[in-house]
Amino acid sequence: MKVMKVFANQSRYARSNFGGIVNFLVLTLFAAVVALPMVFTVSSAFKPLEELFVFPPSLFVKNPTLNNFAGISSILRESWVPMGRYLINSVFITLLGVIGQVIFASLAAYVLAKEVFPGSKLLNKVIVLSLMFNGTVTSIPTYIIMSKLGVVNSHWALILPACASSLGLFLMKQFIEQMVHTTILEAARVDGASELRIFFQIVMPMCKPAWLTLIILSFQALWSNMGGLYIYDDELKTLPYALQNIISGGTIARSGVSSAVALLLIIPPLITFILSQSNILETMGSSGIKE
Repeated sequence: MKVMKVFANQSRYARSNFGGIVNFLVLTLFAAVVALPMVFTVSSAFKPLEELFVFPPSLFVKNPTLNNFAGISSILRESWVPMGRYLINSVFITLLGVIGQVIFASLAAYVLAKEVFPGSKLLNKVIVLSLMFNGTVTSIPTYIIMSKLGVVNSHWALILPACASSLGLFLMKQFIEQMVHTTILEAARVDGASELRIFFQIVMPMCKPAWLTLIILSFQALWSNMGGLYIYDDELKTLPYALQNIISGGTIARSGVSSAVALLLIIPPLITFILSQSNILETMGSSGIKE
């Protein structure tokens, strides 16, 4: 009997090891497929012009060069708007937009998640329904609102819509509902804490993974925003707009420069994601937890 139990345990252990190896190989395969575009983008940014047009294309660069990045600098020097101006515009819009979205989304989510008032259920349904509409669909209403506010052709035309993002509100509301227990809030109120103190000293620290995830999502959206229909003057445009002009207005001779621009555009969002990926996983992992 003992021999049979030992044999059964060894069989389960062997199956477990085999299953783990299979899972590892499958995940490695998927990771390699996902990483291929990133590897190709990085490699192309350092390829000389003759390697960019080799057929079949090579995945890795053979003779790396920095001439592509030097070409970006020389092209931007020809513009009457300095590159530093584009960079300052992007940093200003991204910084204020991210801070505003986190603050307004968190405050509104706290009220919707933990307070009951007339029309709260209807408002929650409206927020969920708003997630179904693409940004292209809402571009015309957004432009009309920004025009009425008199902020068209200014940075606020990009910052204010970001602060009112329904995606951030929904994300924070779901996290607060599931992770912040009402008993903790009631105990703080009994001790005499104000609502603002409860929010900033209790709710926000408990929701750190959620608002860090929101920072990443809003950073990616705002950093890649080129102004679109809202900003007309070149001195108010963002850095992605200036770099995108290099790609769209380039010839075959600028193919290497275009590859370097593509790499520069993805570096800031990629670094932000790498630094905070654990918080994203924690946020997504808690989405199914119920109080």
